Parts: sequence; structure tokens; C-alpha cells
Amino acid sequence: MVKIKICGLKRLEDINIVNKYKPDYIGFVFADSKRKVSHELASELKKNLESDIISVGVFVDASQNEILELFNNGIIDVAQLHGCEDEEYILSLKDKTNNKLGIINAIEMSRGIDLNEYANTQADYLLLDSGKGSGKTFDWRLIRKDLDKEFFLAGGLDISNICQAIEEFEPYAVDLSSSLETDGFKDENKIREIMEVIR
Repeated sequence: MVKIKICGLKRLEDINIVNKYKPDYIGFVFADSKRKVSHELASELKKNLESDIISVGVFVDASQNEILELFNNGIIDVAQLHGCEDEEYILSLKDKTNNKLGIINAIEMSRGIDLNEYANTQADYLLLDSGKGSGKTFDWRLIRKDLDKEFFLAGGLDISNICQAIEEFEPYAVDLSSSLETDGFKDENKIREIMEVIR
């Protein structure tokens, strides 16, 4: 069954909601964004998160020290990289954590992208997205049906297109954020509804 990630949590109320509906992953954004959280707030949120939900830190060209500090302090289990981080950077993080830190390598899907370039990445997963938190879909025809690497599908997924996306591309996971918000805050009714549809 497809995994579910809900990104951009920033309140204890958000944690209470996800503890209730049990997505597989949640995301804390540490890059510049309206959803950005401090290390201190993320630590408090993680302490209240059910232990079977995996926490992902979202970064754009962050220092390895920041990621390692968050991992070593038990705040994140996985790093999602949206910048210009290369294979050397990924391998270094893996080495410094004895391969215990999961890595999601985010790919901005645009014309001319060749996913074959990422076939041998040391990242655990790819994330196919239209951009950094754009909330818009990309041209799904760019997804290779024979992509060997397991991937998260992101960008503009909502109640109207989620079933088509899952059935057509069989992603490892779907990644949702803005479509689950009302006035910039996570909405329990929207989360409940989409979790029921997916599951």
C-alpha cells in the first residue's frame, strides 16, 4: 500500500491530528518557508509525535552539521534535500550516521529532466516535485514508468487527483501539504478525508 507523508507541521495541534490519523511520515521544514520551524519547536513537536510515525526534515543547501545535529538529537529520522546537494554530500551524511539517516533526494521536474541520471543515487528515495513547496502539479508525463528507484510523488496532490496519481504511477509514497490546509493551517477534516480516500 502506498505510504503517506504530511509535510509542513508546525503546531502541537498538527501533531495531535497526525497521531490520530497515522500517516507514515511527517515533515518539518527547516528551509526558508512560511512553514519553517526552529530546532526548538521541532524538538517539542517530535517529543509529542507517536513513535511509529517517521519524521522528515526538509532542507535546501543546509550545512551537514545542522542535519547531523537534528538527527543526533532524535528530531529527524530522514533528511529531504531540495537544493544542490550532490552524491558526495549524500554519501558523507550516510557515512557520518552509519547509514542510519534516511535520505530523500528531491528532483524538480521540468522539461529535459532525465531521471536515469538518478538511477544509481545513494539516496534511499527520490521525490518528484514541481518545485520547493509550490503546491502545483507538474507534467506527469515526465515520470518514467520504468523508474527503478522508489519515489515520493509531490506537488499539487489533493482529493481530486490523488487516486489517479497512485493508480497510474504506483509511487512508494505521496507527499501532501498545502492541499490539507485552510487559511495556512493544517485542517483535520481535510486530513481525515484524504487519508480515508487513500487507504
